[in-house]
Amino acid sequence: MGHLTPFLRLARLLASCNVKVTFITPEPTVSLAESQISPPLSALVTDMSLTAAVVPITEALKIPNFIFFTSSAKMLTLFVSFHTLAGSKDYIKIPTLEPIPRSWIPPSLLQDTNNLLKTYIIENGKSTTKSDGILVNTLESIEQSSLLALNGGKVIEGLPLVTAIGLLPPLYFEDHQPLAWLDDQPAGSVVYVSFGSRTAITREQLRELGNGLPAVGGFLSHCGWNSVTEAMWHGVHVLAWPQHGDQKINADLVERIGLGTWEKSWSWGGGEIVMREQIAEKIKEVMGNKLLRSQAMRIREEARNGIELGGGSKKGLTELIKMLKKERS
Repeated sequence: MGHLTPFLRLARLLASCNVKVTFITPEPTVSLAESQISPPLSALVTDMSLTAAVVPITEALKIPNFIFFTSSAKMLTLFVSFHTLAGSKDYIKIPTLEPIPRSWIPPSLLQDTNNLLKTYIIENGKSTTKSDGILVNTLESIEQSSLLALNGGKVIEGLPLVTAIGLLPPLYFEDHQPLAWLDDQPAGSVVYVSFGSRTAITREQLRELGNGLPAVGGFLSHCGWNSVTEAMWHGVHVLAWPQHGDQKINADLVERIGLGTWEKSWSWGGGEIVMREQIAEKIKEVMGNKLLRSQAMRIREEARNGIELGGGSKKGLTELIKMLKKERS
């Protein structure tokens, strides 16, 4: 869901601005005759994981192609430049930005031999320069340095315009799930725990986690980008426990903007067991932090104001629609 959910949210947002949206899927859901009723494509919005495969097709068809990057702008700086980077023993340096510790990078990406993840990052990262634009669901105000570096040609030459389209509001059915039990609990009394749809936790760690959860309110998260943006949208402060992929980079952002805290000593990817006493102590410390709570609410207001007329996110969306109209004409 890490990629599908933001695509559905983006489609809804574009449709609300009178943009006709067509979904292209591997398996047709309508007949050939029905598909011919749809207007011709003005542009394609492609998932970042399909960049290398789709860009040559849209080039041949002379259809503009915009890449939707469903992680942070900081992660985008690594994604587009990884094939050019050389790092020290401890850090990877991206021009004009703070070095990224190698411990934040998935181990398979740092191996000398090729593997699926490494090939995926390198091939798709290279192909982004051939696209017509890159969209990121983030706030310009919280990732200004990364966005400036990307659009200033500092990260890699030849990169098209990177547009921050803001935090995408949840769809109607996401906000109207039956949660009667949760609604009956006192405000700030529930700790929500999510490690996403891909993380497997050992039985021992799950037992320690369950026994270490005092009910004081907050979000214990692996820091997948959807989880981070939803925490910002709803104004919920976070205790970050990244597990794999881009999640350490996202956890660092959570801490930098004051949305929460990252306990860096806790292992990721199924390493050393974190004991219940450690979990309980950290949850009490973070979730009882009034400063973090107020900062989370400030970010919430900023995110929601961004989609109003004249807001930063609305400007990004307006720029996208202008680009789509320009390419069509």
